[in-house]
Amino acid sequence: MKEIFISPDPLCRNFYCYLKYTESGRPKVQNPLQGVTSGFSLKVCDSGSMVPCLSQMYQNTDFLGADYRGLFTTDHEECQRVCTQDPFCQFFTFVNGDFTTERIRNKCHLKFSWTIPRTPGVKREAGVVSGFSHKVEISQYFEPVCRGKLFSNTDIPGNDLEVLPAASPEHCQALCSADPRCTYFSYVSSNFNCHLKSNPNEIVTTAKEGITSGLPVHFCQLDNNWLKVAHEGVSFEGSDIRFELMDDAHTCQRTCTFDPNCQYYSYFTDSYSESNMRRRCYFKRVITVPAPPNIGKLNNVISGFSLKSCA
Repeated sequence: MKEIFISPDPLCRNFYCYLKYTESGRPKVQNPLQGVTSGFSLKVCDSGSMVPCLSQMYQNTDFLGADYRGLFTTDHEECQRVCTQDPFCQFFTFVNGDFTTERIRNKCHLKFSWTIPRTPGVKREAGVVSGFSHKVEISQYFEPVCRGKLFSNTDIPGNDLEVLPAASPEHCQALCSADPRCTYFSYVSSNFNCHLKSNPNEIVTTAKEGITSGLPVHFCQLDNNWLKVAHEGVSFEGSDIRFELMDDAHTCQRTCTFDPNCQYYSYFTDSYSESNMRRRCYFKRVITVPAPPNIGKLNNVISGFSLKSCA
């Protein structure tokens, strides 16, 4: 895969990164173009970490959206330190003392993006087995290990923050625990919907069959045994990086676990309805590096990233 970064220019989309792919891993055409930087994926490099160290500060650049907390700090360096120490913060925007609106000068906006893999789609499909790499990093490491709290056949109506596909209640709990805005969740097993909810003031439950609700864990290591579950009759849709022919689902799972680029998989068994798909093991991955939802030019603000991965 080749990566291309578009710098600010009125004739193109500002700050857009176009991800590209060819079978050979090499570009078919290369043309000089002012204001454009192109490059290659570092997947083949053994860096020891899949998360890059992004230490640069970006002057007069606003990382728009994804705010979950704001506070006032002395300068942008302190804002970055706060972001680095906060387990949820991935990037930030600091408003300096010359900003037009006085009441938000020296404000540090902490921002969040997903650091754990989210399955774009989950559906029931006969003859398919799906699961996760056993080495997927679900949360920042804490002591001790904890299981969290689940309430079977219980719904927590309302206060929906976001609805995401999830393979199980435990997967839903991991998603809630990774989102600083999530105060509790409800998981609907019939359609694999994980309802992340936000209301720090109260929690109201009601009995409802087929729904599991629960609470996120705080400052402890979530029990990740749910990653080892192979979900039979379930397909994880999309985000394929490649497929290989394999004899069984166990081999597929084991290969995914030892591939640093694989986060989860779907295996099509010999009983699958379409014969040309049988024995295919699809390796899957989504982007989990810090990713601001939007980037814009704005005078007297400074943006940057957490330094957690720079240690």
